Amino acid sequence: MQRRYRVVIAKPGLDGHDRGAEVIARALRDAGFEVIYTGVHQTPEQVAETALQEDADAVGLSVLSGAHLTLFPRVVELLRGKGIDDVLVFGGGIIPEGDVGKLKDAGLAALFTPGAQLADITGWLEHALDERETQPAS
Repeated sequence: MQRRYRVVIAKPGLDGHDRGAEVIARALRDAGFEVIYTGVHQTPEQVAETALQEDADAVGLSVLSGAHLTLFPRVVELLRGKGIDDVLVFGGGIIPEGDVGKLKDAGLAALFTPGAQLADITGWLEHALDERETQPAS
């Protein structure tokens, strides 16, 4: 890891099932990331503001309620509206395969569904952020 990256893990919307988000937060912490977990019932505005205030390198979103096509793109839109273009946004939860392309088109860098291995998630994030660090500024 190039440096200790700051990652916000958030549960936008009314979904109160947070075990998966807590497991991801712990796995990222154990892999050397600095993790800020916002808890449940966050609005997209709160998530974007937390990313700004915490100077996050990445934002991980988790939704199990089926509202991912609304909530995930809204968080990306708000981040971009705040001028935060360099934050890597990824998501997880119950996401039908047909929605993955739509979410990537909306700005999500990766999506992880049930059964994803923790090492795959932490490894992907470390690689993606390290790669971003080595890219020349444009």
